[in-house]
Amino acid sequence: MHEGSLEKMETGAPREDDGDGTRTKKKVLFLCTSNSARSQIAEGLLRALYGEGYEAFSAGVDATAVHPRAVSVMEEIGIDISGQRSKAASELEDIVFDVAVTVCDRAKQACPVCTTDVDLPSRLPKARTVVHRSFDDPAAVRGSEEEELRAFRRARDDIKRWIVEAFG
Repeated sequence: MHEGSLEKMETGAPREDDGDGTRTKKKVLFLCTSNSARSQIAEGLLRALYGEGYEAFSAGVDATAVHPRAVSVMEEIGIDISGQRSKAASELEDIVFDVAVTVCDRAKQACPVCTTDVDLPSRLPKARTVVHRSFDDPAAVRGSEEEELRAFRRARDDIKRWIVEAFG
């Protein structure tokens, strides 16, 4: 598992498909505890910023619901994630991802939630590369509406900076 950064050559999009000469998008999975905030924001950002070269997915150790404040702060920058839904990692067991990114420490610890042995029969998602990049959990912040929104904006902006650096 790599900490925090990807080699741009590893992630450079798109890639050639299995010998037929067609170009396919690289598949990227963002994993978090509940798939409610950070991983949802990351999925929406990658799709909006670099969707021509990447197919973005997100999932959680446990599925819950997309946090309304995550939807709100993404709307502020013109990205609609209201149609995204929270998913358990097991829902994506049939997909081999080029990159899986754990965006919180709990998902990293639970990351046999994702295996790099792409030939191993498993009910878990498979990825050729797993990267860990932890971001503070905005959903853990308790306070006024404005204080909570500030935490979600900070997480969104931190994730966006990292995505631009890692995938741009």
